[in-house]
Amino acid sequence: MLAAYVASATIWLVFATAVGLLVSFKFAYPDFATTPALSFGRLRAIHTSGTFYAWASQALIGLALFVAARSSGVRLYSERLAWISLALLNLAAVLGTVTLDLGFTYGQEYREWLWWIRVILGLGLITAALNMIATVERRDGEHIYISNWYTIGGTLWTIVMVVVSMLPWYQYGLGQVAVQAFFMHNAVGLWFTPLSLGVSYYALPKLLNRPIYSYSLGVFAFWTNLIFYPIIGAHHFEFSPLPWWLQTTAIVFSVAMLVPVLSGSANFLLTFRGTHEWVYRSPAVFILVGVYGYLLGSAQGTFEAFRSLQQLWHLTNYTVGHSHLTMYGFVTFAIWGGIYGLLPRATGKYPYNLAMGIHFWLSAVGVVIYVAALSAAGTIQGLDWFRGLTFIQSIEDAAPYWMWRSVGGSLMFAGHLVFAFNVWTMTYGRSRAELAAAKTVPA
Repeated sequence: MLAAYVASATIWLVFATAVGLLVSFKFAYPDFATTPALSFGRLRAIHTSGTFYAWASQALIGLALFVAARSSGVRLYSERLAWISLALLNLAAVLGTVTLDLGFTYGQEYREWLWWIRVILGLGLITAALNMIATVERRDGEHIYISNWYTIGGTLWTIVMVVVSMLPWYQYGLGQVAVQAFFMHNAVGLWFTPLSLGVSYYALPKLLNRPIYSYSLGVFAFWTNLIFYPIIGAHHFEFSPLPWWLQTTAIVFSVAMLVPVLSGSANFLLTFRGTHEWVYRSPAVFILVGVYGYLLGSAQGTFEAFRSLQQLWHLTNYTVGHSHLTMYGFVTFAIWGGIYGLLPRATGKYPYNLAMGIHFWLSAVGVVIYVAALSAAGTIQGLDWFRGLTFIQSIEDAAPYWMWRSVGGSLMFAGHLVFAFNVWTMTYGRSRAELAAAKTVPA
């Protein structure tokens, strides 16, 4: 079951990031591929929605179902329900991609899919949540492992978000702005973040062969994340007509988010303590990068919430770099760590160390170049606007950095192709373990 989820998610990763790479070249070459079906507005939404709901969501749900069963010491409640969830998620992704490319969009970032497609997505989440809960409910003992707190909690919160995002009486005027702030930011903080952390809480101890540093610290971070995160989305709409008190509350809670972020990061880093000599040759290094991505991306988000820095960075390329630091540097690296750590335990097949290392370095170097280029470009754009320069001048000043954005994106995409080969090795191909066993057979 896990192999099916990972294989499906990987196909979407390659597709969605190929689209993203094409979009990045449109900045340097704006006259390239200008037909409506290949226009920036349609492809950009296909890239973000495909990455969110097809790659990351499918991979995390597959890993969460595996973790629910293994940590509870029982079989998955229903494999049939898991297949239904995967089918619904894929149906929503295909329909969402096709309709976006035909020009049908709701027009709100990260919820561009038409409402009836989001209903299909919601059904996929509901069936997955039922399977997780029913599996954990049948566990051997009374104790619920911390991973399941995060994965089940994140899935239930996301179902609430999807429902709220479709309520018709808020979809106009300032109500629409407030709902968009709620959905856009919480899709990261209440969906991808808890599932990525939950999977890491199970995969990391398995990879390091030691328990997590503090169970209590993990529970503390879980509850404080739930308390502080839901309101902070409004910091994306500072200086807008939204009530000033709501914007200020979002800033205060953005600062408070340092509590769960520092608690969770410290918990993982202390678990790594004393393993530096060999962890860099282990899949655990993907989770290590994910932890640093979580710490840096979240701290960056807190600073961006301050009004003085919002004036400088918001609506510039800096925000795009920030979103890639969190969704790629944190979430995607954590997913890769989970897949490399857990998929071989399900299939008995292991990836080649060299191919895994190539995947790691292409992706890590690529995302560093990508985020650095867009952070510099965005800062220059903001400073130009501070000085009262024209918008077109800010474009000309930022343009040299966009080629570096494409260079970083090309490295990341090359890493994804190597990752796809590794997934094939861990599922359907002959793995390193099988070849090693074959070599030991006498002629």
